[in-house]
Amino acid sequence: MFDVSKKLNRFAVALGGFLIFVGIVVAAIVVISYFNLIDMTVIETENIQGLVLTLLLVVGVIDVVAGILLWRR
Repeated sequence: MFDVSKKLNRFAVALGGFLIFVGIVVAAIVVISYFNLIDMTVIETENIQGLVLTLLLVVGVIDVVAGILLWRR
């Protein structure tokens, strides 16, 4: 039982670190696009827009899983 708990704690910490990294990257992209340093009209095509929405959905699901893991600790 202790080994499973230790592995779950390591996984939760790794997942939390990944989510912090993704959050920093998204915040940086928002700030850069706010100051018009990059052209955000590139994601207006349907193919790329679907990809961006899928990536945001995946990050959201991972965030929910991390929340449940940390809540159960």
